Amino acid sequence: MKVLVIGGGAREHALCRSLSLDPDVTALHCAPGNAGIAEVAELHPVDQLDGEAVARLATGLGAELVVIGPEAPLVAGVADAVRAAGIPAFGPSREAAQLEGSKAFAKDVMAGAGVPTARSYVCTTPEEIDEALDAFGAPYVVKDDGLAAGKGVVVTEDVEQARAHALACDRVVIEEFLDGPEVSLFAITDGVTVLPLRPAQDFKRALDGDEGPNTGGMGAYSPLPWADPKLVDEVMDSVLQPTVDELRRRGTPFSGLLYAGLAITSRGVRVIEFNARFGDPETQVVLARLKTPLAGVLLNSANGTLDDQAPLSWSDEAAVTVVVASHNYPETPRTGDPIEGLAEIAEQDAPHAYVLHAGTKRDGDAIVSAGGRVLSVTATGTDLAQARERAYAAVGRIRLDGSQHRTDIARKAAEA
Repeated sequence: MKVLVIGGGAREHALCRSLSLDPDVTALHCAPGNAGIAEVAELHPVDQLDGEAVARLATGLGAELVVIGPEAPLVAGVADAVRAAGIPAFGPSREAAQLEGSKAFAKDVMAGAGVPTARSYVCTTPEEIDEALDAFGAPYVVKDDGLAAGKGVVVTEDVEQARAHALACDRVVIEEFLDGPEVSLFAITDGVTVLPLRPAQDFKRALDGDEGPNTGGMGAYSPLPWADPKLVDEVMDSVLQPTVDELRRRGTPFSGLLYAGLAITSRGVRVIEFNARFGDPETQVVLARLKTPLAGVLLNSANGTLDDQAPLSWSDEAAVTVVVASHNYPETPRTGDPIEGLAEIAEQDAPHAYVLHAGTKRDGDAIVSAGGRVLSVTATGTDLAQARERAYAAVGRIRLDGSQHRTDIARKAAEA
């Protein structure tokens, strides 16, 4: 199978790494990719948001499956253009991707499906914003209705900060705060059959102890030793299958990766948000544990034949990812700094630890930073403690001027 992956972050590097290990994949391409992905796939320049350009590239390469990584191309309808060219695409249609593209649409779908979620108001005027903030009180949860690259959500005790964020959005969803730990659960679906993956937990705040500003994610781990063993079954029954059924009932069937961001509250599981693609950095740890070859699973989703898929096989090992971010991330990250130590990790830490590239590019013989989140250092071990130890040992070899990372990824879970 010839596979083309669209995107250029650590999520796409994780996808490409898994696909490169699949014996059924005979050729692997990525557009636009990054310096790390170049080691396992052939890179091509493309405008990720231009569906016709992506379809032309896929056709020219003879791709038999196109895997669309990021949310923006999905919301822009790239999967539709690829399918119109007669090529199977892993990823939802433009209409179904509104599940991530519009928080208000997602709330409406959840209401129709009877999915448990936070009470909320959709606001478009300053008066509506003030009424909603007053109704819920602190802590305030304010979400930009549209895509914001993981930075559209503000959770704060400060009503003025909440109001300022809300006023900066064209349309905003203000909702009640959900207590309890958060869990990410992915499911692959073809619009009818739903195949859950293993849960993970990510860390959104920039600093140790969940301090500092919100980010796209500073690390993740899987499995969750503290979670109820029945959690996946419960979320399948109350969230994932009802949502897929509701979207199909509406005439907008969802095919691809359905990501449920969950809060395990004192009143039960509640959906915080849906995403229409693999999450970053959770993908890095979930795929590290998946033993089933990936390409066939994604193709079954794209072709509507997921009911033929054999049960997924998982490693008993734990996985931890630590994100190495550039100076001043998430505000105005500095780019262009050389990255050293990658060869040492490959020589001394493989195969238990490896580096997935996010914001990198090649500059002559050097690899330099090219984004806010630069690397996802991922490691596996017999348990979370060993996976953490291996991940942080590898992080310690990286030399990137001004870089930052959290030191407490998976610490509590490993010590529990």
